[in-house]
Amino acid sequence: MAKKSQQSVQTFLGPRTTLEGTLTFKGTVRLDGHFSGTIISKNGTIVIGKTGVIHADISVQKATISGEVRGNINAVDRIELRPPARVYGDLNAPVVLIDEGVVFDGKCSATPRQTQS
Repeated sequence: MAKKSQQSVQTFLGPRTTLEGTLTFKGTVRLDGHFSGTIISKNGTIVIGKTGVIHADISVQKATISGEVRGNINAVDRIELRPPARVYGDLNAPVVLIDEGVVFDGKCSATPRQTQS
């Protein structure tokens, strides 16, 4: 039996869209437009597309960035920066992947997740 894709997008912000405020969500959200504010999801995945321009602090389960982010990114599981990503802020996650061709200006902390005994 095939597993349901973890990457199925529940919400999509297109490239011609601009939003401001606090974005809270469950599941997966893809942003290809402009967003300013705060992004929070305890168990969610944020995908920033190549045309996405985000001015926000981000706190999520997983983050995959291909666009521009100006703000700090905290993830419970992992942060992936894929070309042509441009990230100006600090990264904090147990796993941080930065591909060749990415612009990153900030501090990076890849501390293993604490397990409960």
